[in-house]
Order: sequence, then C-alpha cells, then structure tokens
Amino acid sequence: MPARDSGIIVVMTNMPDRASALALARELVERRLAACVNVMGECASTYRWRGAIEQAAEVPVFIKAVRDAYAPLEQAIRALHPYELPEIVAVPVVAGLADYLDWVAAPDRPESSA
Repeated sequence: MPARDSGIIVVMTNMPDRASALALARELVERRLAACVNVMGECASTYRWRGAIEQAAEVPVFIKAVRDAYAPLEQAIRALHPYELPEIVAVPVVAGLADYLDWVAAPDRPESSA
C-alpha cells in the first residue's frame, strides 16, 4: 500500500504517573483536541539530562488527532504537563483503517463511536 497523507497524527508523550496521564487524556478528549488517547502501562526510561544519565518510571501516552489541531494540542500538553521539558513528538499516519481514520478526523465524533 503506498503511503498517503491521511491528515491524522499520533502524538506521543510520557507522564510521571498513571493519574496524571489519565487526567491529561481526559482533558484532551474533553477539549476535542484528540479523538482518542491511549494511556499505556508504566515503562522505564533512561535519558541524559543536564549532564547526568537519569532513569525514571514513566507512563507513555499516545494521542490520536488531526494534524491541523497540532498547535493547540501541543499548547495544551505543555500547559498540563509537569515536566520542565516534556517529550512531545508527532508522527504522521500514512495508512490505516479508512473508517477509523475518518472517525478521528470527524469534527463531531458520535459519543458511541470508539
């Protein structure tokens, strides 16, 4: 299947705990900045920060949204995120189930659709 521009993105971030991840997910969906947010299980992250190698338990969050909503989505994540420098990475969706991608892109998603 050739790649195409679906206009859908998946935005990834990590939160320090499950409660903050669930709060972020709910807020983004309530504001209609995301169609769906997956809060994953805790993972171990290793990274360099201010010259030292750090390790932390984090909760990955995957946010499905339309690319046109990226700017306000990023702004909301930054405002709601407790980290000084949060990971906010968006990747384009180049293929997927057409009905699902249409649902993500729908400006007024029916309540029973996911």
